[in-house]
Amino acid sequence: MARTSTARKTKAEPIRRDVKGEISAYKRRLILEEACHLFYAQGYEGTTLEAVADRLNVTKPFIYSYYRNKAEILREVSERGIRLCLAVLDDVRESGGTPMAQLKAIVERVTSLIIDNQEYIVVYQREEKNLEPATARDIRKLRKAFDMRIEALLDEGVASGAFDIEDTGFAAISISGLMSWTANWFLPDGKRSASEVVVQTLKMVTHMVAAPK
Repeated sequence: MARTSTARKTKAEPIRRDVKGEISAYKRRLILEEACHLFYAQGYEGTTLEAVADRLNVTKPFIYSYYRNKAEILREVSERGIRLCLAVLDDVRESGGTPMAQLKAIVERVTSLIIDNQEYIVVYQREEKNLEPATARDIRKLRKAFDMRIEALLDEGVASGAFDIEDTGFAAISISGLMSWTANWFLPDGKRSASEVVVQTLKMVTHMVAAPK
């Protein structure tokens, strides 16, 4: 006679979703997106919270339930690009690979991200003067952190013989600037497609750092 197991099968714990939190995040994102569109088209000073509310077909108190004021919205718009870029950079670095492979992945993904978030990048560049001083300093620190992490990668490439760079700090700033400036001139319906811009940027950066064979 077969013995029956007395072990109890434990039921998988149900996945609990924070539906309220998800809805709140969705509404904040809608406000942020519409505000960014207006900041981009009309400028920060030329945009009122009433105009944002009208675009969303909501009341101004609805916006105040998610953001304290227009300055807080500008802060979040301005931080978005650099935080996304840092996340990409960290992801690539954690994935490993040769310095050249990592640099190529960073340039490809960050340039694509900048194009996809063009309005956010341009609004920050145009409206930095309207940020609260503490916020402006914090974002500059994030940008410096990005450049320093690129510099560290370039240093690794120089040490391994993969890169031929005289000044890795200057090269890091140049690479960051080349990518970020894309947001100022790229046109979705322009002469160059997004993929072509990414490819050309990648070629320029590779040529800039590669050691002669």
